[in-house]
Amino acid sequence: MPAACGMADSWQSVLDRWSGAGLLDAGAAERIRAFEATRDHSSRLRWPTLLAIAFGALMLAAGVLLFVSAHWDELSPAGRFSLVLLMVAIFHVGGAALSQRSPAISTALHGVGTMALGAGIFLAAQIFNLQEHWPGGILLWALGAWIGWWLLRDWVQGTLVALLTPAWLAAEWIDATDRFSPRAETILSQALFLLALTYLTARFNGENSILRRSLVWIGGIVLIPAAAGAAFPFEWDHAPRLPLRFLILGTAVGYLAPLALAVWLRRRAAWMNAIAALWVVLLGLVPRHSTLLPYLWCALTSLGLIAWGLEELRRERINLGVLGFGLTVLAFYFSNVMDKLGRSASLIGLGLLFLLLAWGLERARRQLVARTKQVPA
Repeated sequence: MPAACGMADSWQSVLDRWSGAGLLDAGAAERIRAFEATRDHSSRLRWPTLLAIAFGALMLAAGVLLFVSAHWDELSPAGRFSLVLLMVAIFHVGGAALSQRSPAISTALHGVGTMALGAGIFLAAQIFNLQEHWPGGILLWALGAWIGWWLLRDWVQGTLVALLTPAWLAAEWIDATDRFSPRAETILSQALFLLALTYLTARFNGENSILRRSLVWIGGIVLIPAAAGAAFPFEWDHAPRLPLRFLILGTAVGYLAPLALAVWLRRRAAWMNAIAALWVVLLGLVPRHSTLLPYLWCALTSLGLIAWGLEELRRERINLGVLGFGLTVLAFYFSNVMDKLGRSASLIGLGLLFLLLAWGLERARRQLVARTKQVPA
């Protein structure tokens, strides 16, 4: 069902691509558009309905968790564990019952069930006072999401897999290297940056499924904070040196896993992700106490993201690149210019900088985005 929805959403992009390749003449393309325009789309869910379903699912999950927490102390250990099992099972059973009648609500209920699985895992650990390796709980949760995606193949389960799998790897890394800051944190930020780039670039050449759009949203949210963490690591002067085995393992997984995912999502076009990985390697050569080079790296990264968006006609990359460039300029002003000026001069300069950035970047952004309108987003 989700695959069909994705194809329905992207048929115009596919039609334009076929017309541009000469597989369809203009007359045939217009007849297809006219046919699709006359079809009855009343059975398709519009965005207010989808928003209501998503909001309802979140409120349902929050209400259940609130009810459980309010009565938790009144229950025996056996009652608590039974409630945890029921909380996980009831949503998946409801989703299976509605799979034919209302696929959208079924998808939402299955998603709530998988999210409840995470709460159930950690509640079960609390019930029985399990003192285990804490990232193992995230691993079990991720395995549950993988099983759900394997059985259902819907975008909610896929999104949870995309969130929980790197969360487990990050938790393992944090637990194993908690004494080795800041180098361990820098490797984690670089890995998250490359993974966010992979998610952000999941849509290209008409690939427009709901899962890929969800990955783009995740990548767009994580990209700028991860880039800042990679370029400006925390300073811990007395932290122990990161052992070589951790350095090799963390770098290998942090670089190769996002690249492998990029090859799976983008096939031959993943060569651009490989260039991005090499660019992150260059960041590792920047001297630790350099004051200018990290800002230069962030600015060039933003310009590279804009160029990547122009190359593949993706507006979200252009918008993020413009935002990243503006934030880089503002951060440089705050950290290296503002403290060298008087109070009034610094405020005047900040105001002028905001006005110039708002005017110049928005003008440039509109001109760049206009070039991507050759292909519908």
